[in-house]
Amino acid sequence: MNVRIRELRDFFVSLKLTVALLALSIVLVFWATLDQVHLGVWAVQQKFFHAFFVWTKAGGLLLPVFPGGYLIGGLLLVNLVSAHVYRFHLGWRKSGIWITHAGLILLLVGELVSGLVQKDFQMQLEENETRNYSESLRLNELAIVDTTDPKTDRVVAIPESLLARGVVVQNPALPFRVVPKGYYANSMVGLKSQLPSAPPSPATQGMGAMVAAVPMEVSYQEDARNNPTAFVELVGPDGSLGTWIVSTLLGNPQPFTYAGRTFKIVLRPTRAYHPFSLTLEKFSHDIYPGTDIPKNFSSKVRINTPEGGEGRDVLIYMNNPLRYSGLTFYQSGFQGEHTTILQVVHNPSWLVPYIACAAISLGLCIQFLIHLVGFVGKRSRP
Repeated sequence: MNVRIRELRDFFVSLKLTVALLALSIVLVFWATLDQVHLGVWAVQQKFFHAFFVWTKAGGLLLPVFPGGYLIGGLLLVNLVSAHVYRFHLGWRKSGIWITHAGLILLLVGELVSGLVQKDFQMQLEENETRNYSESLRLNELAIVDTTDPKTDRVVAIPESLLARGVVVQNPALPFRVVPKGYYANSMVGLKSQLPSAPPSPATQGMGAMVAAVPMEVSYQEDARNNPTAFVELVGPDGSLGTWIVSTLLGNPQPFTYAGRTFKIVLRPTRAYHPFSLTLEKFSHDIYPGTDIPKNFSSKVRINTPEGGEGRDVLIYMNNPLRYSGLTFYQSGFQGEHTTILQVVHNPSWLVPYIACAAISLGLCIQFLIHLVGFVGKRSRP
């Protein structure tokens, strides 16, 4: 048993493992760079780096063909820690190496945390418009809004992933069950007369009598957005209320009444509500003369706190984001003359890479100075 433990220890401490993992990481980065042309940045991150294995389809099977970023990074972390435990000894002559390796460990852990917890959203504002929520760039949700109370809306949001898997949802806030009847990850929606080749639609309520949907190939391009469509049946204690067609292309929510209450149903980008709101006071942008290429654009926003006190004005522009309440607001783009698009990022570990790089630089400098002082001391001796 001790021999096996020793062999396992030697495997994780081995320099050969370090070289092999670094070689695999080079291949992974090169492969991901080539595949980015077809998939886009976000899809490449999910497929190659935020996964334990790179999967590919072989016939009807999904097979792992290469180690992913989580597996390679995790093994590198174990290899580095094991090497310190069994090879390096504490001492001031090795202090620079210890600090450098601590920075590398922090960098690996920070990347893992960022991949797990970072969330990207978008907030689009017109001048003088106020919002207290941002919307996901890729995820959607089925929102059923109870509008019975004229002062307060009660929202039940069902993730798109449940619709795709056909999961029946029963929420205590709703007097009916939500039963998915069909789902298209990407689609084209139009009047039935305009889409004669559309599959038969099970929708019987709302806009279902007028519109149809045609499934489309899913796009992974960074500048493209998929428009999913779903068919959902609402089933109460007395039976079915009918089936609705919902899509991100339909826009306005579809109203209906049941059990003396009024509701709206809509498929929309997933929302993240904030304990504050932003008001766009002024949007400005410049373009290069004779072109439509943006040169500079900025957004002057007011932060409105829930306490109702006097708000704070902030100017957001390129390389000058707003950091507030654990969120970072970047100037991302614009539409027309008076509409700004802000990218909203939630990443609690955003400082970790900076600290890690500073530790690596400090450790390298210390180790260099230690060797330099020793070399100069030897040269100065008679």
